[in-house]
Amino acid sequence: MSSTVETLTSSDLRSILNFTVNLARTAGTLILEGSQAIQSTPDVNEKKNSVDLVTQYDVAVEVHVNNEISKAYPGYGFIGEESYSAGSRPELTDQPTFCVDPIDGTTNFVHGFPFACISLGLIYQKRPVLGVIYNPFLDHLYTAIEGQGAYLTRGSSQPLKLPLASPKPLSSLSKALIAIEWGSDRGEATITGKSNSFLRLAGDPSDGIAGGRMAHSLRSLGSAALNFSMVAQGGLDMYWEIGCWPWDVCAGIVIAQESGAVVTGSHAAFASASSPDSSADPFKVTPEILTGRKYLVIRAIADTPGETGREAQQRIAKEFYETVEDIEPK
Repeated sequence: MSSTVETLTSSDLRSILNFTVNLARTAGTLILEGSQAIQSTPDVNEKKNSVDLVTQYDVAVEVHVNNEISKAYPGYGFIGEESYSAGSRPELTDQPTFCVDPIDGTTNFVHGFPFACISLGLIYQKRPVLGVIYNPFLDHLYTAIEGQGAYLTRGSSQPLKLPLASPKPLSSLSKALIAIEWGSDRGEATITGKSNSFLRLAGDPSDGIAGGRMAHSLRSLGSAALNFSMVAQGGLDMYWEIGCWPWDVCAGIVIAQESGAVVTGSHAAFASASSPDSSADPFKVTPEILTGRKYLVIRAIADTPGETGREAQQRIAKEFYETVEDIEPK
């Protein structure tokens, strides 16, 4: 890779977006083929471990994506879930770097639950600047470029700007529809911490749940990228997860931010940036937050008398972190 950092203009990013959209759609065809193969394999859990089949298609999609990127943008870096698992762990630099999850939502992919996608993000100067998320099962395409808005394209229809409707107020967690995930770590410490957090988020404080917020409900789409996208769309008010990786969230961060949503990291990162004596932006996605494996996303919120939407987002984040437990991911 060249040691000279390439300068990317708005026009460059639009060209990269067109390339990335086409790449996502061709990868989507591979994902659908893989899902069909798994669904049609008799006794998949007995004769051939479903994890092996998922890995086979994960790798195939990532190899295809990496090959196409290498041909079109040979000087760009590449961070992918499968290559990372295989030991390729490049340092994050200022150079343009694609950050890719070939199949996000692999459990859904195995079961035929139609919420799996490819997530293609671009990192530039150590921050996410472009995102493409494509769910081939529903033919939903989410796209965004930093400073140029976020969009949803359904099938062959015209792109719709996100969020799909004007932002509404959000007075408290009790009014929120919140996305959560159980994750792959089912050890006692992690599962207990998450269970306790979910109990307080959903529980009725008048019926014995100490600290209960009685949120409207909790949802699990089974895909970090699609949870980010649904917050951007406005279908979810919030999404919280501990244990994701940069390739799970890179594209989603851009799509969420360009819709007016905000993203923050851990309890400590948010508390430090939002303290009265701090001049930091509590919703600035630093490299530490991008790679920190702890993410909270809050949709765009309307201004109300006495409170801007950004102030409401900060208030909701504070209320949320007072409710849930911090957990160290494995």
